[in-house]
Amino acid sequence: MRFIGRTGDGGPEVLRVEQGPVPQPRPGEVLIRVLAAGLNGPDLMQRRGLYPPPADASPVLGLEVAGEVAAVGPAQDDAPLPYAVGDRVCALVNGGGYAEYCAAPARQCLPWPDRFDAVRAAALPENYFTVWANLFHIGNLRAGQTLLVHGGSSGIGTTAIQLARARGAIPYATAGTDEKCAICRSLGAEAAIDYRREDFAERIKTLTAGRGVDVILDMIGASYFQRNLDSLAEDGRLTSIAVLGGDAVRELKLSQVMRRRLTLTGSTLRPRSAAFKAGIAAALQAQVWPLLAGGAIRPLIHAVLPFTDAAGAHTLMERGEHSGKIMLSLQ
Repeated sequence: MRFIGRTGDGGPEVLRVEQGPVPQPRPGEVLIRVLAAGLNGPDLMQRRGLYPPPADASPVLGLEVAGEVAAVGPAQDDAPLPYAVGDRVCALVNGGGYAEYCAAPARQCLPWPDRFDAVRAAALPENYFTVWANLFHIGNLRAGQTLLVHGGSSGIGTTAIQLARARGAIPYATAGTDEKCAICRSLGAEAAIDYRREDFAERIKTLTAGRGVDVILDMIGASYFQRNLDSLAEDGRLTSIAVLGGDAVRELKLSQVMRRRLTLTGSTLRPRSAAFKAGIAAALQAQVWPLLAGGAIRPLIHAVLPFTDAAGAHTLMERGEHSGKIMLSLQ
């Protein structure tokens, strides 16, 4: 099979098409003939040598795919696998997505939503698993509560805005241009704040009459930390999923956390157990897949590039001008 390999750690130019053996599905896995794959921030970090894959994962880039089941591995713990050869699935994988074939844990697979094609199905797993785990599982966002999403026009951001609104919460978002702010509002954001021109903490105070928001989904990190705390309501939750603006916080006033009963949490999805991810997959199929099938929410696709132009796709993503997902097509 063909896959996207690397000549070393570095910029997009290290990516190249290579040939290698088709992976064999292990117990509890299926082999997917990949028709489309999605790009994600961790792919760029791994390409630079900053995000090594787990020891048992494929070193090939790519965390989400859609395609057809080509083979089924042995049963695991005597439990039959939920998919058969020919089934159309999308999957969250620990690596190996930039390839013509990819092995995936069967319980991290989900069927294509009704009327979806491969590209739109492949745009779902990483964002929807991440948002569900952090907003609703860890962040405990509930109907009627308020949410601030940073990077509102990103794949994660557009997913979070739509899911929050669909489940009865009130989302606000930050984004970097008028156009991106307009996209956030069109997807359901109550208001979108241009972080280049406004202080989001001051704007949130105004928008919430001084109360603050119940949950913040943050991918910026240290440079936003104090303003995030200032933007939370009493009993508010800050859930962190990336550190694009720095990892080290110089000062934390614990009295502010205690006085206002704040919760500071976060997670990375890739190292979580297969059982945890299977639980998220089951929740998504029951509670989110009907929304996708009915058109209430949708993945926002910015661009689709040929699989052979993975370097161009990475270059596009690094420019930061996109809204929604950048995808690779193998069709």
